Amino acid sequence: MKNLNLDYLESFRVVIASGSFSAAAERLQLTQPAVSLQVRQLEKSLNATLIERVGRKARPTAAGSALLSHAEQINAAVTSAVDAVAQQTNGTAGRVRLGTGATACIFLLPPILRALRTALPSLEITVTTGNTAEIAKAVEDNTIDIALVTLPVSGRSFEITPVMDDEFVLIAPRAMALPARITPAVLASKPVLLFEPGGNTRRTADEWLARGGVSLKPLMSLGSVEAIKEMVRAGLGCAILPGMAVPAKATPRDLVVRSLSPKLHRRLAVVIRRDKRLDRGLRQTLAALKALSAKH
Repeated sequence: MKNLNLDYLESFRVVIASGSFSAAAERLQLTQPAVSLQVRQLEKSLNATLIERVGRKARPTAAGSALLSHAEQINAAVTSAVDAVAQQTNGTAGRVRLGTGATACIFLLPPILRALRTALPSLEITVTTGNTAEIAKAVEDNTIDIALVTLPVSGRSFEITPVMDDEFVLIAPRAMALPARITPAVLASKPVLLFEPGGNTRRTADEWLARGGVSLKPLMSLGSVEAIKEMVRAGLGCAILPGMAVPAKATPRDLVVRSLSPKLHRRLAVVIRRDKRLDRGLRQTLAALKALSAKH
């Protein structure tokens, strides 16, 4: 055990998680020869071959699998030890770079971030907004630590945890005449505002309309849910929005909110790299976001 170098162990773990030495080198911000040397030194210290190549993919040997089964526990123990020391010195909780959509940032994150700041006053939090594809790419590139985005998301390096369903609704000026059921056919005859193209929210709305046999050209496409709501309040048309954007208690009296028929939902998920090292702040942020599943 005294010969087990933690940096070498981490390099081995990342090689297996990423499937190659070159990909591991990029994630670890090392050269490929440096990563290869660290793995060889680890193999030498343990007197075992830990990695074998199957085609182009690096896979663990039986000995490597045995070591890998303990690596997460070792990593967690080390992280816990570092956290304990930090609490006794400067109380630091680290930095969290969070990515999400603009709607979730406005209507979902504030109480979560307030609770995190209360629990961890020294935690540095930065929030980046964008569409799912942009945020997922940033997580993959390790420029964002954790994301709360709309599914679908794909990536072999991701741990994806669905946490809540958000029902889409129609908002309209109270003076607009609407039938009992809001179907795609109904909206074909109305002036409609939608999110700008490119994100999962717009794609979801377009697919719902298409399933109803409607190819709708929106009156306007905007990138801000608040701008869409103001346009609707001004009487320019109606809009399809995520339900979280129009909470019942905060809906203006001059707007009406109606369910769609058939109902339409989007699913939000927490996305993080499988090989991401969780310090105290990131671990508590991950737990807070996953706790959304118990509230919705």
